[in-house]
Order: sequence, then structure tokens, then C-alpha cells
Amino acid sequence: MRLAVAAVGRLKGGPEKDLVDDYAARIRAIGRGLGVSDFTILEVESPKGLEGPAKLTRESALLLGAAPLKARRAALDERGAQISSEAFARLIGGWRDQGAPDAVFMIGGADGLDASVRESAEAVLAFGKATWPHMLVRAMLCEQIYRAMTILSGHPYHRA
Repeated sequence: MRLAVAAVGRLKGGPEKDLVDDYAARIRAIGRGLGVSDFTILEVESPKGLEGPAKLTRESALLLGAAPLKARRAALDERGAQISSEAFARLIGGWRDQGAPDAVFMIGGADGLDASVRESAEAVLAFGKATWPHMLVRAMLCEQIYRAMTILSGHPYHRA
């Protein structure tokens, strides 16, 4: 299975990018032994000249277009379920065990996600009730994917 994070916006240099790059390398290294053949970050540009619902609709179309056709999808959204790291690992492991070729985690821009993304997702998840900057959510999501990989492998990184 291939894993990807599809996100609105380009992550430029800085601490968030450093964290994402570090966790992406860790995911790729541990994932090979778990049936995860690749991990990528798919970035889509926030459309210029659009605002409000038109911008949200366009960003969401770009996110949905970035996901492979048969990919399992999860959306990061403030209205989503708050699940444990163990449950997150079970979600990824279940998709892998069911033979999913791809799984994509989608992060919207500053204005969130259009309902079409949430409706297309098998899982809608939130990192608590607080509002987080979407660039920081990317780093947090990569850490949780890495943590899920360590849980699935029995690695001691995660301590319950």
C-alpha cells in the first residue's frame, strides 16, 4: 500500500517542513517492512483570485483530484472523530490488510474542507477541539502516521 498526505498549500522551509521531512523519512524506512511501499506529500496550490465558497470548492476539487482513484480516504476536519493513536494505527493497518493500493489523508487550506471531501472520505478525523494552523496539522499528521507504523510493528516509540 502507498500512503500519502494531500494538502492545500506549499510547505516552505522552516520548522514545520523540517518535521514533515523527518517523519516522512521515518515512515518510508519503517513502512517497507509493514507493506507500505511509499509515502508522499501531495501539495496542491490554493487558487489565486478566488474567495469564499468558490475557493473552498476549487481547493477541494484539487485535493480529490490528487488522490488515486481507488485510494482509501481520510479527511482532517474540525468536525471529525477524535481517535486514539492505537485506533489510528488500526485504521491504517485495516486498509493495508484489506488490500487497499493507496490511502490518502487530506488537509484543507486555511478555510477548511468543502463538504464534498468529507463525504468522499471513509474517515473524518480531528486533532482535538482546538483550531490548529493547517501547516502544523501536516507535521502532526505525519507524526501520527509514523506512530501508527511503530504501533503496527511493535516498535517501542509508542508507549501506552
